[in-house]
Amino acid sequence: MSTPRLADIEVGSELPEREHCPDNVQLFLYNAALWNAHRIHFDAPYATEVEGYPGLVIAGPLMGDWLTQCVQEWLGEAGHLTKLSYSNRQAAYIGETLRAGGKVTAVDHDSGRVEIALHVHNADGENLTPGTAVVMLDPANSADRREH
Repeated sequence: MSTPRLADIEVGSELPEREHCPDNVQLFLYNAALWNAHRIHFDAPYATEVEGYPGLVIAGPLMGDWLTQCVQEWLGEAGHLTKLSYSNRQAAYIGETLRAGGKVTAVDHDSGRVEIALHVHNADGENLTPGTAVVMLDPANSADRREH
């Protein structure tokens, strides 16, 4: 994947989507690293029989991390992420295929500031985790590229 050039970024430019299909082991290890011991993330009988979920619940912070990865993979060495926010609106479950991506909503070619709307979609296209990001690219590098 090539890094973005500020001169080429426009409102509506899309970040490449990345597909995620977490399994029980990934979910368990992620929550262990966070010291998140909520049983809905590792104990299927508890999650389904006690809490009433259809399966193990994917941790909200994991979906937020996918948004961060989406931005950072797109950005590469071209700039840096200065702000990220997200909100988990619906639960996702082991066995679902989810896609993290985004679209540029504002770009200031003079300052290098780029705003991005982010999402984690399920197979039905529902936005489970909407978010926003701000990145900064070096406008001097872009100006040099535009002149050549």
